[in-house]
Amino acid sequence: MSLERRRRGGAADGQNEPVLIQLRHVNQTPYTHWTHKQQVPHRLFAINRNRSEFQTKMLQGSNILGHERPLVIRISFTTCVLTTVCLPLLGLITCVFISSVFHFEDSTGTHCQVPNYLPSISASISLSPECHIWRFCIGLHSAPRFLVAFTYFKFYKTRFASKFPESPLSCLNLAFSISENLGLLLLTYVSSTETYFVHKEGFVLFIVSSLIYMLITCRLWKAIKKYSLSPEDAKSHHWKVRFLLLNVSFCAFAGFFYWKHNMYCESGSYTFFALFEYLVVFSNMAFHLTAVWDFKSREVMVISSSEDKTF
Repeated sequence: MSLERRRRGGAADGQNEPVLIQLRHVNQTPYTHWTHKQQVPHRLFAINRNRSEFQTKMLQGSNILGHERPLVIRISFTTCVLTTVCLPLLGLITCVFISSVFHFEDSTGTHCQVPNYLPSISASISLSPECHIWRFCIGLHSAPRFLVAFTYFKFYKTRFASKFPESPLSCLNLAFSISENLGLLLLTYVSSTETYFVHKEGFVLFIVSSLIYMLITCRLWKAIKKYSLSPEDAKSHHWKVRFLLLNVSFCAFAGFFYWKHNMYCESGSYTFFALFEYLVVFSNMAFHLTAVWDFKSREVMVISSSEDKTF
């Protein structure tokens, strides 16, 4: 790691000429920040040397281009990912529990009038207060989901700047990640009891987009693992492939029992469909949880605007 200071030409000695400050690390793109020699605070950056990757943290009250930029929020990316995954997980468990205990007949009833012992996800999130709990959790988690999607996109574009087919695949990966989140929002805010067709299309969009997204992600991480010596990258790719295979298997079983229920109206078929539907969602959440390994040394920072606010 090296700290370089270079002068831009054209300014005499002793003047307030701009100085280029670069923080470098092996195999990393330098972070460049232009400021002035009289404006460089002695505590502008704190460099964390205890992690495997280079990390620069901007301290509160830092001076950027001559303007005070107070730090509003700074959290680890791991916390962001865990929050993103745990919100829908806790929401789903809560909705299924309430439906099973307090609304069992309404949530497990089907058109076949055969015994059923588990509510489907669509039935669990369509009743009240379950629908409000689910919508609250999904609404809170959706913004970080978009943040994670664009973080992955920037990460892939840095790794595969001009490589084929990885570079176009990273764009497709972003598109399907966004459509997966949009499908989840659609099936969440349009319940099966309100407009069944729209809810169904949202569910199909979510499932198809998530499968394609996971497949492309595994392909990209296969290329990353090929040229990386990091054990974290290998472990991340290994578990991504596992969760993808589990998700595909659970989707196949859920589809089979859904078809069997509609064709033969057998007792217990819809129960097995609901069970594998839960497993589809859980394996999807586990796949997204692997971002903890991918960005464990990163942080999310929110800095207030340098512009004065007058009212």
